[in-house]
Formats: sequence, structure tokens, C-alpha cells
Amino acid sequence: MSIISVNNLAISFGSGNDFKQVVKSVAFEVTPGETFGLVGESGCGKSTVLGALAGRIKGWSGSVSIDGETVGPKRSRSQLAKQQMVFQDPFGSLHPRHTIGRTLLEPLEIHGLDHRQHRVEQVLLDVGLPHRFRHRFPHQLSGGQRQRVAIARALILKPRILLLDEPTSALDVSIQAEILNLLKDLREREKLTYILVSHDMAVIAHLCNRVAVMQDGMFVEIATRDQLLSNNVRHPYTQMLLDGSRGYIAPIRTRNVEPNVAKG
Repeated sequence: MSIISVNNLAISFGSGNDFKQVVKSVAFEVTPGETFGLVGESGCGKSTVLGALAGRIKGWSGSVSIDGETVGPKRSRSQLAKQQMVFQDPFGSLHPRHTIGRTLLEPLEIHGLDHRQHRVEQVLLDVGLPHRFRHRFPHQLSGGQRQRVAIARALILKPRILLLDEPTSALDVSIQAEILNLLKDLREREKLTYILVSHDMAVIAHLCNRVAVMQDGMFVEIATRDQLLSNNVRHPYTQMLLDGSRGYIAPIRTRNVEPNVAKG
């Protein structure tokens, strides 16, 4: 059974001469524990699809089912809690005047959850950060540490799904691998399902089981990881993206990072 089911999703903005349809009748299903990728050039509509799934974009039509429940543009708190989003720029997504502890407490307060201090300490450990980081501000952290906090904030409500919008593109290459390694570990340990938006075919091939290739708001192909790695794709646009990666997607080297020494 699918944990995410999308049928005939269309998204448009504006009206009259300013009307633009940015997503055109896309459909896909994601099974529990899978990482499903959306890849394509800037402006193709992949982040817009993610925004509609997250409930951030309201002007869509079609059918969306999350965890067996049909959802509309307006969501309840319980529906929103099932899936959380991690953004491209961790610095921009964290309040500069709030400590990390305050940032992590906020969603717990909104949803009325108990044992808040314990939850904050545990989620910091889950992403490889020591307890003392709860007293720091975003500007006191490195880019990789800020992204770990952003992941922690997404995890603290115990969602079943993470929506990842270019989660490593703002990071140094050496730190990207550590964050991808963390995401893989969390997916297995917490039984999570991911939808990952990226323009980087190496990131897609490293983390995703399947990928939808988007061009001009449409899916032109859905390929498996093995198809990408073996260069066995059907659509010319997919082939062009692979050629842009020099026809070979190199494996991303990752290493385990002890929780209290995460520097990235």
C-alpha cells in the first residue's frame, strides 16, 4: 500500500495574461520506507510539487492521499504533523534570534505535546548534536550543524514522511556526504519515507529508490536507481541530465559521524 498517492496534480498561479500552469497533471505513488526523487532544471516545477504536498501551496487541483487519508489544500494539525519539510537554506529557515532549544520547543507547544525537554534532548542526539547546542543561536553554528537542526525540527513531531527540498545544495561538498549519510541512517532507524527534490543526479542516485524526471511541469520519465546507474533511461531529457553528469553518477563517499563530534 502506498503512503503517498498523487493523481492528476495540477498547479497554476496568476490569472488572465499572468496565468501560468507550472505543474501539469503529474501522478505518482510512494511506498513506505522509499525515497522518491524529483529531479529537473530550475523552474521545472519540482519544488512546487513539494510545496503542494506540504500544504504550503493552496492553489492546486487533483487528488492527494497521505497515509491512506485524502487531503485537500487546507490541512488539520494532525495531517500536517504526518509530514514535515526540510529546506535548502538552513540559515534562512531558522529564526536568528531564537536559540536552538527555543526553535525545537515551538512545534511541541503548537501541537500540545508533553515531555518537551526530553524530546528536545533526544532529537538533538538523533541528528548527531550534543545537548549543549540547545543554548546556541543559528549564527553560532556551521552550515552543516544548522542543517542538522533543521532536520531535528522536522523530526521532533515524529512524522512518517520528510519532504526534502535540496537539503544539501547549500553545503560544502565535504559536508554534503555527512548529511546524506545522516538522512539514510534516520530513514532506516525511524522507518521514514522521503520525497527528495534535487538538481544533483549524484545526490538522487545516492539516496533515491526511484526518481521522477520533470521538464516544463510534467513528468517525462520515472526511473529506478539502477536505471540511472546503468544509464538505461528512455527519455532524451533524462539522458541529457545524465550526460550533464558526464554520463556517470559517481558514488558519494560517506562516513559515520559520532553524535558528539559532528562538525559539519
